[in-house]
Amino acid sequence: MKKEITLNNGLKMPVLGFGVFQIPDFEECKQAVLTALKQGYRLIDTAAAYGNERAVGAAIRESGIAREEIFVTTKLWVQDAGYEQTQAAIQASLTRLGLDYIDLYLIHQPLGDVYGSWRAMEAAYHDGQLKALGVANFENDRLNTVDQIELHPFYQQPQRVQWLLNHDIVPEAWGPFAEGKKGIFTNSAIQEIAEAHGKTNGQIILKWLNQRNIVVIPKSVHAARIVENSQIFDFELTQDEMQQMTKLDEGTSLFGNMHDPETVAQLGGFKFDY
Repeated sequence: MKKEITLNNGLKMPVLGFGVFQIPDFEECKQAVLTALKQGYRLIDTAAAYGNERAVGAAIRESGIAREEIFVTTKLWVQDAGYEQTQAAIQASLTRLGLDYIDLYLIHQPLGDVYGSWRAMEAAYHDGQLKALGVANFENDRLNTVDQIELHPFYQQPQRVQWLLNHDIVPEAWGPFAEGKKGIFTNSAIQEIAEAHGKTNGQIILKWLNQRNIVVIPKSVHAARIVENSQIFDFELTQDEMQQMTKLDEGTSLFGNMHDPETVAQLGGFKFDY
């Protein structure tokens, strides 16, 4: 399972990764990451705010896989925005992960002193502590290498994705299964495509995103689902099937947006303990 995309600084990034959002328990997260690595996943996506960087680092060490073969993403939370705070946050993430460098470091939300944060990230990049820099949930006018955004069949953002691709910026989908909302795993339109390929709705969704040159990071704590999500490279969706998926777009985020003051206040007020 070694399909990769090249970032605009030349770094190669796997197109299929494993996300650990909402897995705060140390042992459960460690075992899930170990299962994913054993299955062939080589991109692991975590964040300071997820509270599980230590578990991810422990799994990487326990796996016995060479560090250079694993692509690790983590993220800067809002409470650490600003130059000096970001410097400290990068060091804290490296310590919790137990790593000498982070492959991709993202500003998690477009809130606070993101310009100061970016300068600190650039300094860490030049020092070799970060191999690539990017953002999550940012609009197109403030972008660089990677933008991790909400993307799933019900919220496809086609113009935004195309703009990113046109500017050599990698779109990365968080919430590719819409967190199970709106009956996505039993949706009849997706199920019809799935039956034609002997696959599941989840596999069709991941393949549809990958065929649009979008990196995906599905999450699960169940070994069978982790394995299932990795089995998307032995088939291709037809142009007609891709069009059928396009028709599912409702054009509305299922998780709020950064133009909503209530959403901004909620995110800005969330703090995690180190």
